[in-house]
Amino acid sequence: MPALYPLTFQPIFKTRVWGGRSLARLYSKPLPTGAPIGESWEISDRPGDASVIAHGPLAGKDLHWLVENHRADLLGAARLEAGRFPLLVKLLDAQEKLSLQVHPPAHKAAELHGDPKTEVWFIAEAAPGAELYVGLKTGVTRADFEGRIQNGNVAECFHRVPVQAGDAMFLPSGRVHAIGAGLVIFEIQQNSDTTYRVFDWNRVGLDGQPRDLHVAQSLASIDFDDFAPSLVSGADTGGVNCRIRKLVGDPLFNVELVRPHSAGVIPLPASRMQIVGVVAGEVRISGSSTPVLRAGDFCLLPACLAQVELIATPDAQFLRTETN
Repeated sequence: MPALYPLTFQPIFKTRVWGGRSLARLYSKPLPTGAPIGESWEISDRPGDASVIAHGPLAGKDLHWLVENHRADLLGAARLEAGRFPLLVKLLDAQEKLSLQVHPPAHKAAELHGDPKTEVWFIAEAAPGAELYVGLKTGVTRADFEGRIQNGNVAECFHRVPVQAGDAMFLPSGRVHAIGAGLVIFEIQQNSDTTYRVFDWNRVGLDGQPRDLHVAQSLASIDFDDFAPSLVSGADTGGVNCRIRKLVGDPLFNVELVRPHSAGVIPLPASRMQIVGVVAGEVRISGSSTPVLRAGDFCLLPACLAQVELIATPDAQFLRTETN
């Protein structure tokens, strides 16, 4: 079998009632004509939605095939999620507000027949006045929340956070949330597609019918002690030819934002599976035939690669993700 190498994948586009066309405008994604595209699944190993390798000797094979046939070389010490690649990486284009929702925590997921989903959002573009709905306002009780579900104004229970490009928010399973309108987001998450909707702004789906709500499952999943969470904070630290800002340090995965000081070589940690997602500028993988990575591009670096060096333009920014 061919040896593994830095891997890029064909995006999987998802039509969403709240989506738009920003992924074409910002990242030249080849969106299907006329549809509101809310999500581009960039690295996915979901049933029926396994990312297909875009270049090199393994082009045409998919990520689940890699997991089944090259598990050790691909993942190293990283663990699978229910027999699949542990992460799901997306770009989101929210031209309208998403539903108020929650993902089940690990201790409740099996009981609810769902999967836990911890995630992080990195804000790539934000319209003036854009905001996130994350966690509860201080002092909101479960009784308050349930009462406002009944009278249709449960959004008043949510803590709202103004955001701009470059901000990040961590969302452990059980944290109620919604993305506001006018946002483009890099989302890195557990490999899960379980979402329970609490409220959907009384709108209909693309089929003209009201979208399903999951109130009982939501109430069982919400952390009612999770008040007024803040955006990710933290100062840059020095790296080789770069600055590094840690966004997530979680038992499931780590994410950091890397910005070069100037054009030059940036070595990455050796012998571990990691994902590079370019936010701005361009990044090239030294000694590789992998195409140049531009804003909106992602590359999966298998664990078997002994050493990876990136050559970034001075204006580059990229997210580096690894599992624990």
